[in-house]
Amino acid sequence: MAAESQPRFFDSRAAYMMFVMTTTEKSAIAERMGREIDQLSLGGSALRIFDAGLGDARVLAQLMQRIHKVLPYVPWLVVGKEISVEDVRHALEWLPDRLVEHPELVFVITNLPYRQATNLGAGVDEVSWRVNTLEGSTAFEFTQQIRQTHQAIEKDWVVKTSEKTGNPVPVRPAVHVYFRADRDFLLRNVVPAKGEENGGYDLILASQPYRAKASADSKVRSVVGPMAMALAPGGRLVGVHAHGNDPGLEIIHNVWPDERPFPVGRHELVTEAARQLADPGLEFPDLSDSESIFRYELQVMPSERQEHIGTSSILAAWNAAAYVAQIDEARLTEALDSGVYIDATRDVLSRHGAVWFNNESYLITRRTQ
Repeated sequence: MAAESQPRFFDSRAAYMMFVMTTTEKSAIAERMGREIDQLSLGGSALRIFDAGLGDARVLAQLMQRIHKVLPYVPWLVVGKEISVEDVRHALEWLPDRLVEHPELVFVITNLPYRQATNLGAGVDEVSWRVNTLEGSTAFEFTQQIRQTHQAIEKDWVVKTSEKTGNPVPVRPAVHVYFRADRDFLLRNVVPAKGEENGGYDLILASQPYRAKASADSKVRSVVGPMAMALAPGGRLVGVHAHGNDPGLEIIHNVWPDERPFPVGRHELVTEAARQLADPGLEFPDLSDSESIFRYELQVMPSERQEHIGTSSILAAWNAAAYVAQIDEARLTEALDSGVYIDATRDVLSRHGAVWFNNESYLITRRTQ
């Protein structure tokens, strides 16, 4: 099998699960996104949120908790884009508790590409549109009904490999809508309708929505641009991606000294977005490092941190570093087979006593008028 057709390490479910269970990244991203809540300017009757990389909803669920504290009685439309059926199933596990705490919630998941996802496929033929009106008032009742929709999700979230990019793409475009039956009257103007233009969003979350090594032109054209154009007046797009300059990258450089996994920084990306979009209503704030960069930690057992560097710490640190740097499967296998990763990781753990990673964030906003 040619290297370019091999499974990519950062697409591995096992690598992802180890990463999210051993690092604080999801909580750190939710905290960064939450800083924008007080800046929101709601122009309509509902708060409208678009999550560009829903994943298993760990970030979104935490952010929704924070938003409820600030806007407990405002109806919400929350749209999540995700192509992985495993992630969609996990994401829906968070939903019952959110529906109990915030009953005026309409939750939507879609596998549509970015240019179509923000409008939920308006103008796209043959979208599988399913509306799930949930009866009852308890998390248990909602959980049982949501799990009954898994079969439809599995049917609609089948993917194939794109001959052009090698990326997974949906076989069937789909939109699934969830909301409480006892809030039907209150949410009548919030629940989206098939084929109708979907209004702009007050908050767009763009956490790691593109390949790190993709060009600035590609990231803006395919991902950031379509989302920025979907901002409502006063809306805010918050983007997050890996920054480097941290012990995680030192581990990678111990094995591959010339590796540059994060070639496009926020300044280049935002400059390219301003050039491509040329929309006078959009603003591109120049965030300082203190405003933009934040870090998250690798979590290891206290006994290993205090007494010795154990095997589990080395494996967790190596997995996290390789996952963040998006190392391909071929090179990862070579490093594992040779054992070079052990000394590379132990060296960094010994020098720093811990491993952490830096992310950077950027903003694109739309003027209120």
